[in-house]
Amino acid sequence: MQDYQYPLDTEWSTEEMVLVMNLWQALEDSYEKGIPAEKFLEAYNGFKTVVKSLGEERRLGRAFEKLSGYSLYKTVQEAKAHPDKKLKMKG
Repeated sequence: MQDYQYPLDTEWSTEEMVLVMNLWQALEDSYEKGIPAEKFLEAYNGFKTVVKSLGEERRLGRAFEKLSGYSLYKTVQEAKAHPDKKLKMKG
C-alpha cells in the first residue's frame, strides 16, 4: 500500500465512506496482489450505491489513478469481462 489519501467526499456518511474506501482497497489489491474479480465487483457495486453519477465516478477514478497509477476503468472492464477469474492487473 502506498502513502496517499483516497479520494473521498466529506459530505458522505461514515457508511458511505467505508463503501468507497472498500473499492479503493480492492483496486489496490487488484494491482498489488490479485483479487477474485467477483470480490472486486462486490466492492464496485457498493461504491456505485454511493457514487451514482458516471461523471463523478470518472472524476474520482481519475483522481485515484493520478495518485496511485491504478485505473478504476480498466479494472472494472477486466472484472466484468472475466467475473469468475482472479484479477491481477499490471501497472
